[in-house]
Amino acid sequence: MDERLTELSCEEFAERVAAKTSVPGGGGVAALVGALGASLCSMAGSFTAGKPRFAAVDADVRRIMDEVEDVRYRLLELVEEDALGFEPVTAAYALPADDPARPAAIERATEGACMAPLAMMGECCRAVPLLEEMGRICSPLLISDVACGALLVRAALETASVNVYVNTSLLKDRQMAERVESTCSELLDEYVPRVERLALSVTDRIGARGAAQ
Repeated sequence: MDERLTELSCEEFAERVAAKTSVPGGGGVAALVGALGASLCSMAGSFTAGKPRFAAVDADVRRIMDEVEDVRYRLLELVEEDALGFEPVTAAYALPADDPARPAAIERATEGACMAPLAMMGECCRAVPLLEEMGRICSPLLISDVACGALLVRAALETASVNVYVNTSLLKDRQMAERVESTCSELLDEYVPRVERLALSVTDRIGARGAAQ
């Protein structure tokens, strides 16, 4: 695939998702949403870094920004990798039904298709503690953006997990499928509640600030 999906405009990307095409689909959308969540963490840092009022945490803010930018770039790469991972699946299913190589080709392609969404989940989980830390030290004016970023990362995490599960459900190698599914479940069980707590704490802080005015 010569065209890079991440170089499309927002309007073009949305049109491509809406069209009768296999990619970008749920996986690519998940990666892009996660990247936007990471971007909001960077935004909060950008408005905090260099401010005299936050000098005591400036180094931490800049460190978080560096780390979350790495997450953002990786998630954007995964938009492309998810699309590329679908090509072998299409090719495998296109083989003649009586081709003896077809079942093994489908199995290999399906295993490969698990990898990009599983990697997305890992990147989203990397973003959560960075958002938590940024929420504690950034300018109070930016905490709502941190919460929005966390909720987007959660959406990406859960969406990516669906794309893992839809592939593992088709695998003949049930031991591998169960290992991958167990990893997904562990990540969801740990990081979804953390996002919920972060979003709730921000909402409470915003509510308390409003009540004090």
